[in-house]
Amino acid sequence: MIPLAERLRPQTLTDLIGQEHLTGQGSVLQTAIEKSSIPSMILWGPPGVGKTTLAGIIANQLNRPFYTLSAISSGVKEVREVIDTAKKQAGVILFIDEIHRFNKGQQDALLGAVEKGIITLIGATTENPSFEVNSALLSRCQVFVLRSLSHQQLIGLLHHAIEKDDWLAAKNIDLKETEAIIRISGGDARKLLNLLELVASSVDNNVVITDEMVMKIAQQKIALYDKKGEQHYDIISAFIKSMRGSDPNAAVYWLARMIEAGEDIKFIARRMVIFSSEDIGNANPTAIVMANACFEAVNKIGYPEGRIILSQCVTYLASSPKSNASYEAINQALEAVRKHGDQPVPLHLRNAPTRLMKEQGYGKNYQYSHMGEGNFIEQEYLPEKLAGTVFYNPGKNTREDELRKSLRERWKGKYGY
Repeated sequence: MIPLAERLRPQTLTDLIGQEHLTGQGSVLQTAIEKSSIPSMILWGPPGVGKTTLAGIIANQLNRPFYTLSAISSGVKEVREVIDTAKKQAGVILFIDEIHRFNKGQQDALLGAVEKGIITLIGATTENPSFEVNSALLSRCQVFVLRSLSHQQLIGLLHHAIEKDDWLAAKNIDLKETEAIIRISGGDARKLLNLLELVASSVDNNVVITDEMVMKIAQQKIALYDKKGEQHYDIISAFIKSMRGSDPNAAVYWLARMIEAGEDIKFIARRMVIFSSEDIGNANPTAIVMANACFEAVNKIGYPEGRIILSQCVTYLASSPKSNASYEAINQALEAVRKHGDQPVPLHLRNAPTRLMKEQGYGKNYQYSHMGEGNFIEQEYLPEKLAGTVFYNPGKNTREDELRKSLRERWKGKYGY
């Protein structure tokens, strides 16, 4: 029997659960599809959020020839075969799953065909394309970020499956509890549906499914550590929270658990780069330098010696002073943008390369900061509607106390420093 996730795979944008920021009315992808003009693109997001499905929907709605390759099992030969076909067949869409697994030579084989429009490339990746996709290829593609499905969306998907799938509907299942099945699937919709099918196939008809039942069946039939499943997410969560909690002993233990399980060394290092900015930030600006150096080093060295570099960085980050002030600042600034829209740039801050712009007041009364005492002249930099809004509130630590003092002296209490 075809797996449940495949049986229920959406065929149109309206059927797709989640990703409304990309596929909803007036969104960039929905508009591109309506105009029958889509760019080559990289779909970046966690497992099971609809990357493959979205690629298929695009090809289906545009009625374009659609070819699929997996970077795990395909190489330059297979890529060139599709390109040769595309030269004789207009409008070919080539979907490459896990494109981050292609090496430089394999990615280079795509460049000419993408640039000339012989193929429209849709690549899917769970890894940051800035790290994993060649800059030349990346510059020819639009990157679309897919978001994790919410808890409510996952629950809705479960009930949708029970109602719409003939086999599940015939079993007359009552899904009483959902926490276990959602946790084990790790937010991956494909895993979620296939686990539901596994549980349903293990019980009789007219059964009430509980968390206890799901855990029992899952432990019997699913490996304890799945690098993309529950343990993967639980352990990386414990790892991050241990560093955030300034416990180097616990952090290095969870690091060892991931290493012993064969976790991708780049995944671990990448999480530390993010952590160094999100949870340490300006409390210790050296942290991001250390984390980035660690990422570069383990990329070159790999296992087993890479474990030593990881350990050094983990213990340093865990022992460092903490601040999430920069993280909170960008979140609040983004919220202000969404709430207040595109506020106009104040005239004195605008560039004035033409005479007309100068006549309209662009750049007028702007004061060059370096002409002031201490390289500072007080003036307004935010749009009028947001004047005086505080986004960055320095954390309470030695480094940011110094920043707060400096800001207070300059702005004379304007921002409440």
